[in-house]
Parts: sequence; C-alpha cells; structure tokens
Amino acid sequence: MFSSRLRWDLRPNKLSALLEAKRLAEAAILDLTESNPTRAGLSYPAEAILEALADRRSLVYEPHPAGHAEARSAVAGYYRRRGHDIAPERILITASTSESYAYLFKLFADPGDEVLAPRPSYPLFEFLAGLESVRIVQYPLVYHGSWSVDLEALERSISDRTRAVVVVNPNNPTGSFLKKHELARLSEICAQRQLPIISDEVFADYAFRPDPQRVETLAASGEVLTFSLSGLSKICGLPQMKLGWIVAGGPGADAALEKLELIADTYLSVGTPVQHALPRFLEEGKAVQEQIARRVCGNLDALRAAVAGSACQVLDVEGGWYAILRVPRTRSEEEWVLELLDKENVLAQPGFFYDFDSEAFLVLSLLTPPDIFRQGVSRVLALAG
Repeated sequence: MFSSRLRWDLRPNKLSALLEAKRLAEAAILDLTESNPTRAGLSYPAEAILEALADRRSLVYEPHPAGHAEARSAVAGYYRRRGHDIAPERILITASTSESYAYLFKLFADPGDEVLAPRPSYPLFEFLAGLESVRIVQYPLVYHGSWSVDLEALERSISDRTRAVVVVNPNNPTGSFLKKHELARLSEICAQRQLPIISDEVFADYAFRPDPQRVETLAASGEVLTFSLSGLSKICGLPQMKLGWIVAGGPGADAALEKLELIADTYLSVGTPVQHALPRFLEEGKAVQEQIARRVCGNLDALRAAVAGSACQVLDVEGGWYAILRVPRTRSEEEWVLELLDKENVLAQPGFFYDFDSEAFLVLSLLTPPDIFRQGVSRVLALAG
C-alpha cells in the first residue's frame, strides 16, 4: 500500500524505549543530547522577535518563488558582514536546510541515483535522500589527532550514478572544517566529473579558534557549481521560524537557480511573516548567537578539564555544538548509553548513531545547560572508572 520510500524500521531502539520508561517514571534525566536552543536556557529578545512578526505586510500574500527581495538582501547582508560579497540574485529562500536538500536532490538526481555524503555525520541524510528515491553513498572522514577528508576514498566512491557531493562545514558531530587544500582537490574531482558540491554550513558561525587553512564558506567559491546551505535554526537559534536558504555559485549557477525557482514555485512553502521579519531576526539573533558561542566554548573547556587524566579522551573539535568523547572499550557503545541512562540517569548518544566505523564513542551536546553538562560528564567519568 505504501511507497518504498518509507521502508524504514520505525520500532523504538533500546535506548529510546528505556528513555520513555524513565520519563514515565518521572526520573530526573541529565540530558547531554539537547540540541534545541529554545529549550537550552538561553535568553531571547522576545519582544523584538514578536514585533518583527507583527509586520502588516504579512497580511498580504505576494508569493515570490525565490523569496522576497528584502529577505534575499538580508541574507546577502549576513554574508557581507562575514567578508563575502554575495549578490541577492544568487540566493533562494527555503523553509529549512532540509527543504534545501530536498530541492537539490530533485534538481540533480533521478530515482536510483547516488549522492556522496561524509561518514561519520548527521543521520538525517539517509532519510532526506530516501524520500527523493536517492541513495546515499558515504565517504570517510578520518581521525589522526584531527579530522580530514579521505579524498582518495571519496574519489573511489564516485560511480556513473553519482550526481552530487555533500560536505558539511563544519561537520556534525566531528566539528571539523573543510581545509583549503581539501577544497582545491575536491573541486578538481568534481569539475572533472561535472558534479556539484552541496555545502551544509549551518554551524559555520561557531568556530572555536582561528585557522588560516579553514574554508569558512563555499558561498564565494567559483571553481565548480556549488550550493551553500544555512538558515535561522543555528545562526540565530530560531529553529521554530523555519527559514533557510541556498546560495548558488560557480559555472552553471544561473541555469541551476532558474530550475530551483521552478521547484520552489511548485511548493511556495516559505511563510510571508518570517521573510519580512528576517532582517530583524538576523540583527537580534546576534545576541543569541553570542550566548550559544559562550555556552559551547565553556562546556568544551569544562569537558577537557574534567577528562584530563582520566581513561577518556576528547577528540579534537574545531567548531559546532558537539563534542566526541572516546570512552574505554570495556563495554559496547550500546551498553555504555544504556547503562548510563539506566544507572546514572544520563542520556548520551552512541557513536553508531552517526555511523562511526569503530567504538567506543559518545556524542555530547555542548549546548546543554552548564550545570547539567558538568553533572552528566561527572557521572560518565565515574562509570568509566
């Protein structure tokens, strides 16, 4: 009866089943997975946000498939403040980064085609691609004191069905940025095979330290057809406002934008109020972004201090909202997270949720309120012995 796109096992895993039981028992859970900024104890400019949504222009429906001119100009201003001159005409407004992916998969792939994506990384790609009848083929990120792209493995992963390469900059959860030499080689590979690069940059504003070799954004790249994705969810900590964007650049960008606008015109999914409010949101969101940056940096420093001299190790991380903790292989990752939740009331994510190819790793959200984070980490270390 139902489409093969939906052939996923929706049964709860052991961790989610135990978590539900704990919550039904009203246990006090120390949640080290919190990724929702609106529930992380941050201070929001509530009146300014509500005022921005009260624009009377929102009472009139004037659909613009690529997004309202004011909204596109506001996004161009965001990049200009970061030192990049992006014309508003190169920007297409979407309802979210997930929708941006869906549009791009529609643009380039037919059913059964392939898109390359990094491993380890956020597990959403498989679902987004599956809904477009596209297959994700993973290429590895490797760790030798820091993370890097295995470009030889990436090149070997390309087949005659490959239609695009996804990079996440910085990656989630490894927090690793693409380096300039990696981009140069990747651009060569993609140019030779006429493959576009899709660059997910939602965490790009959250770098922990400067690095002259880092690629901050591919929005200004002109070597190959490139699409840079971002939005309000991470930049301003406003996931509920549902607004993202695509910046297209490089050879063929004009033709791609024309077709993307046709796709967007079919859905017209972006709300009018949020588009009119976007300039104000980007301005007011700076204070929220600063709070988030202080939070994640403070928690990372606390984690490193707590782990020093223990049996655990914090892997190098350059940016983002997450940290990876290597824990002793005295038990499997599944046993780690189940025992932490069952005995210590600590919720953490196992590395295999992100397709780590070895064990044992825990992924911790640095967005967690500091007191909860410190208590939770203390219990993890106690269990590690």
